[in-house]
Amino acid sequence: MAVVRSLVLFALAAFAEIGGAWLVWQGVREHRGLLWIGAGVAALGLYGFVATLQPDAHFGRILAAYGGVFVAGSLAWGVVVDKFRPDRWDYLGAAICLVGVAVIMYAPRP
Repeated sequence: MAVVRSLVLFALAAFAEIGGAWLVWQGVREHRGLLWIGAGVAALGLYGFVATLQPDAHFGRILAAYGGVFVAGSLAWGVVVDKFRPDRWDYLGAAICLVGVAVIMYAPRP
């Protein structure tokens, strides 16, 4: 159950961080204004909070593993929201990152 909880928290963190960064991007680069930027900043703050809920107590491990989730999640966000079409190298890179997440977070430890 701890693995499922951890995966759900990683997904929530990715949604908050990537969504927050996208909102800031839209506010600044697409000139949508301060409301978009403020919503993005709030979402980025939520990301920071969600990361603290991970069952593992080691900040460095959580953030290192989350990096792989962020890579794959960013590509997925691009596909869904921006109609980005990843190539095979994007998919391979994301898969490698997710293998890294599994090794860092879920490998048996003494």
